Parts: sequence; structure tokens; C-alpha cells
Amino acid sequence: MSSTSAATAAKPPMRDALVAAAFRLFLERGYEQTTVDDIVALAGVGRRSFFRYFPSKEDVVFPDHERCLTDMTAFLAASGAEHEPVRRVCDAARLVLRMYAENPTFSVQRYRLTKKVPGLRAYELSVVWRYERALAEYLRGRFAGRPDGSLRADVIAAAVVAAHNNALRSWLRSDGQGDAGTEVDHALGHVQSVFGRPSDPAGSGTPASDRPETRPPDRSVTSPSDRPGIPPLVGMRPERPEDVVVLAFRRGAPLWRLVQEIESTLGRE
Repeated sequence: MSSTSAATAAKPPMRDALVAAAFRLFLERGYEQTTVDDIVALAGVGRRSFFRYFPSKEDVVFPDHERCLTDMTAFLAASGAEHEPVRRVCDAARLVLRMYAENPTFSVQRYRLTKKVPGLRAYELSVVWRYERALAEYLRGRFAGRPDGSLRADVIAAAVVAAHNNALRSWLRSDGQGDAGTEVDHALGHVQSVFGRPSDPAGSGTPASDRPETRPPDRSVTSPSDRPGIPPLVGMRPERPEDVVVLAFRRGAPLWRLVQEIESTLGRE
């Protein structure tokens, strides 16, 4: 192999070079102070090359989500009747975790950057919504024709995303230390214990408390923690710092309002 060929082989792909240049500048100057012209100058390419890979500066912060969403959609599309639906969407969510775990350093840098820039938090929420929509669409197909099928699909999809993101952010806050897979498995285990039906390969997504074999005796319930298999609501166990928060908004609500409400609720993000 010639020296020229070796140099070409060692050169990172242009897409990766643009991402590396962008994050180097974001860390040195700040996101708002960095322009697309700055990024392409450092990467040694033209503006047209940048926009061939990334529609906007925000997109360079999340370069791998489109691929991951495509993988998730394909994974769900390849599902068969033998797959228990709740377990299947939990496994689909693990594809997102795998993407983050492939490069912990980059994932932690992005997490820190996103926390500082409101526009990036709004962008990230839109990405999360697309994942949730993909899970919900699959579940609606599996629950079609069943009572409250669409409602179950939306609730389970939201629960999967909330559980996954709760564990993922805990791992990111620890600077990527520890086993992210174990944390996410634990979080998704709660979803499967409530909504899954491991005894039925086809699965129906029926909550555990609604099944005849696990239905608790009729009595007055004053707290969700009184019901077997149902985790307490946020705020009922203040000693746990990693509670899951689920917010409901009307369709079409502006993303900045969602970000504002989430920050107000968590008080720390």
C-alpha cells in the first residue's frame, strides 16, 4: 500500500470529521458562539459538504439518531406474532441505549451540552417523541381491535421511553461510569412487570393488575403503592432521586413550553 493510500485510509469519514470539529469548537467556544463556517473551516471542507450531511447546526449534535430510529423501525417491522409486544418495545428501546454506550465520552459531552442550551433540549425532545411514536405505532398494530388498544399503546410507549430515559440520564450524570445496560434493564423491568404478559407469547399488553390471576381483592385503594405490581407515583417516595416523571400535553404544544415544564418539575435538569 502506498503512503497516499495509507493516509486516505487513516482519514476519518467526512461526516465523522465534521462531528469531531463541531464538538471541539462547542467545548472551546460554546455552542451559540460557534457557526457552521467555523466548523467547516476546522474540518477543512466547504459549507455544501456540511449541509450534505446535516440540515442544521443542531443536527450535528445528534448525528446518530436518524440511523438509530431507522434501526428501531426495522426491528419492530420484523416482529412476528410470537413476540410478546411489551418485551419487544423494551428490546427496541435498548437499541437507543446501545447507540449511547458505543461512545460514552461523546454521549456524556452531548448530555452536558444539551443541558446548557435550551434550543438543543427542545430538539432532543422532538427526537424522543419520534422514538415514542415508533413504539406506539407498533403497539397499536398489535393491540388493534382490542378495547382501548390505542390508549394502551400510547401509555406503554410513554412508559418505555420514560423508564429508558430515566436510567440513561442517571448513567450520563455519572459520566458514563458503571453498566448502563444493567440500569436500563432494571428500569424496563418495571414496565414489563406492569404491562407485560410473559405467560402469553402473543401478549396483549394488559396491565398486570387487570389480569384475573393477579387481580387484587376489591378494596379501597388510597395509594398506587397499595396495589401489587404498580410502582408509586412520583413524589411518593422522596428518598429515591431517580423517580420517573410523565407529563401530558395537548398535541401541538410548543416544545419550549414542554422544556420549561420539565425543568420546573424536576428542579434539577
